[in-house]
Amino acid sequence: MRYALIGCGRISPNHIVAAQNNGLDITAVCDINSSCMEDKMLKFKLDRKTKCYTDYKEMVEKEKPELVAICTESGKHAEIALFCIERGCNCIIEKPIALSIADADAIISASVKYHVKVCACHQNRFNKSIQIIREAIDMNRFGKLFYGTAHIRWCRNHEYFDRAAWRGTWDQDGGALMNQCIHNIDLLRWMMGSEIDEVVGMTDRLNHDYIEAEDMGIALIKFRNGSYGIVEGTTDIYPKNLEETLYIFGEKGTVKAGGQSVNVIEEWRFADLLDDPEEVKSRFHENPPNVYGYGHTPLYTDVINAIQQDRQPYVNAMDGKRALELVLAIYKSAAEGGSVKMPLKECATTDFMERFSGKR
Repeated sequence: MRYALIGCGRISPNHIVAAQNNGLDITAVCDINSSCMEDKMLKFKLDRKTKCYTDYKEMVEKEKPELVAICTESGKHAEIALFCIERGCNCIIEKPIALSIADADAIISASVKYHVKVCACHQNRFNKSIQIIREAIDMNRFGKLFYGTAHIRWCRNHEYFDRAAWRGTWDQDGGALMNQCIHNIDLLRWMMGSEIDEVVGMTDRLNHDYIEAEDMGIALIKFRNGSYGIVEGTTDIYPKNLEETLYIFGEKGTVKAGGQSVNVIEEWRFADLLDDPEEVKSRFHENPPNVYGYGHTPLYTDVINAIQQDRQPYVNAMDGKRALELVLAIYKSAAEGGSVKMPLKECATTDFMERFSGKR
């Protein structure tokens, strides 16, 4: 399967390795910075038959890849995805899928019109720990769901933002919730029933006066099935990343996933006693080298199978929209000082350009 990568920045190594692990023909890579491409070509020993482009449109027109991964700044995701989809390319789009409801809807509509598969790259859904929790949800082992919580307590310093001028900007990124926390926000919504009635949020910029967007966000979520959610996300933790955790509390079960990227089962208690908690903790434990985890390779495997079997990917474009929508609802609630009813009809990160202007 002919594969191309657009964007050779921080997350691109995970995509290259996933493509190699799945035996894809890495036909081309693209980045406006030629040195980034050369670095990845050398580091991952890409054959010289892999062509380098600085213009993604030229690359797609000439190479006609079957599958494209879009790993650029977030604000370019929709524009690039729509160009690729309209030319028959299946797409894996790094999170977030877009920065507006309108763009997410356009991607979903185009994927249907041009009959291509679109995957939102929420790779943590493939963590062993997350898969066993989802299995418990599907088996109704929790009974009635009460509430779930997502905690993302990370650190991002000045150096991180200096390495890419788009980070922390409203038109190309958003803040901590949209960039660093959206994976766990996706998991919380997915686990608790997806459909949401109401969101109440607060956001602030406490420690990064050199970015436009928030570095801390807190939200309460009322799900349609009667359960609740709590989000706490920040990049203000000193001096380094502390944890990313997901709790699920139900009538007959309590679970906690923790570790660097919710990749470790730390609590496993069910009334049905179907399994040994210590054995589950041991079996569903991963220790990845960084917060990106090991999920990209199985995500790629699923997308390849989805293309070959003509089915939706495990994490599809609508899933990407749901994660985006929840973050935007938190932003909207925080900006307006009240609850936000769902679904959101329209909203974009650029609606909040003046959110922290003048704040020090």
